[in-house]
Amino acid sequence: MPRIRAATVAEHHAQQRRALLDAARDLLAETAQKPSMGVLGQRTGLARSSVYQYFASADDLLAALIAEVFPEWARRVITHVDGAPTPAERVWAYVEANLDLLAGPERAVARALRTLVEPHVLHGPMKEFHQLLQVPLHQALLDFGETEPEAMAQHIDSLIVHAARHVDDSEPAAADAALARLRRLLGPYLGLETARPSNQ
Repeated sequence: MPRIRAATVAEHHAQQRRALLDAARDLLAETAQKPSMGVLGQRTGLARSSVYQYFASADDLLAALIAEVFPEWARRVITHVDGAPTPAERVWAYVEANLDLLAGPERAVARALRTLVEPHVLHGPMKEFHQLLQVPLHQALLDFGETEPEAMAQHIDSLIVHAARHVDDSEPAAADAALARLRRLLGPYLGLETARPSNQ
């Protein structure tokens, strides 16, 4: 039986569960394969049989991971948007945060989840994720004075997705170059300077 290092058994179980989720996330990014319970045990110092005390199967673990990563990613974007001082800069912060998410380190995790998880499991969390993100973007566009915020939000999202798809993972500066192109496109519309560092 693993040695309990937490103050209570409940805290110990929470720590072990957290460690398993973190290990699964790392493995998805590294291999894009469904993590085996044995490998997860090795990563976290648990016996394979002990892993099943926390998750009934690898699919069960991935469902739990989905339940936390989408809200986490949404909070990351929303926090970045909320930190911008003006409506125009909030729109641009939305672009920055989403491109960082879609073309950054979490990209491999998102790709793996889309490949490995059944669509009916992904559908609800993804829908909620997109709905959460539309709220700050629509509000920023309304505050900016945009008369068609929904249509403009769709165009902005399309630009971000297209830019992210063309980021080459093997090229370190590719994401910065994509963000700079988006800045040249959206900077004049937002009334922002286009010659500026591509990341905050």
